[in-house]
Amino acid sequence: MKRLPFLLSLLTAGLLLTDPAQAQKVKAKGTAADVPAAARRLLPLFGGLTPEAAQQLVGAAFLQSAEQSFASRTEASQFFANKAYEYLKEGQADTARYRFNLAWVLDPKNPAPYRGLGLLTASNSPDEALQLFSQGLALAPTDAQLLTDVGGVYLIRFEQTKKSKDLKTADDYLHRALAADANNAYAWQQLAWVQFKQENYPGAWESLHKARTLDFSSIDFELISQLKDKLPDPQGMFK
Repeated sequence: MKRLPFLLSLLTAGLLLTDPAQAQKVKAKGTAADVPAAARRLLPLFGGLTPEAAQQLVGAAFLQSAEQSFASRTEASQFFANKAYEYLKEGQADTARYRFNLAWVLDPKNPAPYRGLGLLTASNSPDEALQLFSQGLALAPTDAQLLTDVGGVYLIRFEQTKKSKDLKTADDYLHRALAADANNAYAWQQLAWVQFKQENYPGAWESLHKARTLDFSSIDFELISQLKDKLPDPQGMFK
């Protein structure tokens, strides 16, 4: 099954951000284990640090530089999140993860870092990704992208568990995403997958064509191939 956007290439990234000057250890709240700072940089939300502890980890100099370079920490956070998404698209997973962590430190109320870290985590650890997405949704409950991502992760879980409740939950989140943004081509594409798994082949074709109309690049030709075996395209476009 086709995964969430960008997930296919994330595991091949190889840039580790290590800095000998930051080799100190920071203890996460509620854990007995110390984790080296260089390793913690590559864990979502710095491995469970509180925002206050994370600020100590990145250092006052970084925070002061961000405040001097941007109108606010909120603006700086969005800048780092945007850069992180660029690295994510390029397959530089570790660089993206660190930038998302910095975005979170600068503004823990910015939903973008939670979404980005969830995308980076989804294929290997769907449950951890869902926790991150849930934190983002708590801040932006009608964010169509986040809702679509959650639906996509439940599709991944369904492929692993074959539990109907995961498929039903995917369906629910994707319909919420489309209620928030009916022009979300990827949500239509993912809904088509859900409907295919539900053996609702006419519905799957309808959703797929809605995705095609909105953004042809969103089309999953693997789904088309499997769907044609179950039901010819009612519109006759895909032979």
